[in-house]
Amino acid sequence: MSETDTAATAGPGLPQAPGAALHPALDLANSAIALPGGQFLDVLGTPSGATRWLVDHHLVPADTGLQEVCAARLRSLREQVRALLAAQVGGHPAPTTALAAVNDALTRVPTAAPLGWDSVRGMHRAAPHPIDRIVDQALGILAADAADLLTGPDAERMTACPSAPCNRYLLRTGRRHWCSVRCGARARATRAYARRTRTVTG
Repeated sequence: MSETDTAATAGPGLPQAPGAALHPALDLANSAIALPGGQFLDVLGTPSGATRWLVDHHLVPADTGLQEVCAARLRSLREQVRALLAAQVGGHPAPTTALAAVNDALTRVPTAAPLGWDSVRGMHRAAPHPIDRIVDQALGILAADAADLLTGPDAERMTACPSAPCNRYLLRTGRRHWCSVRCGARARATRAYARRTRTVTG
């Protein structure tokens, strides 16, 4: 999938990082974005933004309306997933608080959807849950995906975008190590400027 094919959930003009379409946990980690000029974009910064992100990733029904307490839980899981990705990429021990948070999200997910009946649908699974149960389910799916990402075959391809000030993670594809064409161009421009500066002063 090319950058132009990916959903622009990362923010205006910024495509998903490579691998984020396969791993929603990677896209979750990248939903707090450091931009040039000291700018910062938090896609989950408001309840409506968090709801839209979950709906776009098919993790909650389209008519879900998160309150701030649930949006804050999603942002909190994001920070713990980011801590685990940073540890993995840096070759450091996994932070115990991050492990505990992901495991807590995993254990809150019901192992089986309940059986229900109504006059419209008849017998069906996954009866409507209160909003906190819906959020528990979404967080559990994201936590399970983070665990799969950190322990599966894609773990070896995971890296951090080296183009400052970018703070996104990605899965390397071939020789590409940047999260976007924009970051790649910025990194090349920085290197070219450094070479020109050395030539002038050397």
